[in-house]
Amino acid sequence: MTHSVTVRHNFETGHRLPHLPGKCQSLHGHSWWAEVTAEAPALAGGLVVEFGPFKQQLRRWIDQHLDHGLMLGPEDPMLPVLQQYGMKIHQVPGWPTVENVASLLARVAEDALLDLVRAPGARVTRVKISETHVNAATWTAP
Repeated sequence: MTHSVTVRHNFETGHRLPHLPGKCQSLHGHSWWAEVTAEAPALAGGLVVEFGPFKQQLRRWIDQHLDHGLMLGPEDPMLPVLQQYGMKIHQVPGWPTVENVASLLARVAEDALLDLVRAPGARVTRVKISETHVNAATWTAP
């Protein structure tokens, strides 16, 4: 039997994908939703992970690094220009595709688990990122 908990959080963030043809080359924003699931093979003290601190750490990271900012790729020519103006920018490895944002938040969530009370074997197994009501990507643990 496996047990799981899921944290959901939303954030408003702009991005662009200049390496792809089409309208996403332009700077634009979305109302993003993140769903992060952690699982454990058995509960410890009745839990997979101490839920309150897990939510707080994930939400704090998202709010600090992504919410009301921009996600750009490290090779984006707009990056140095916007940095000159003190813009809130998070560089997403590769480009800020919804798939790469899911991978990014999986790493953030895994790091958060390290410092929390959790069941033995607890790990992040799934991250779903929705950039619109109809577009989403899911990262699943190997």
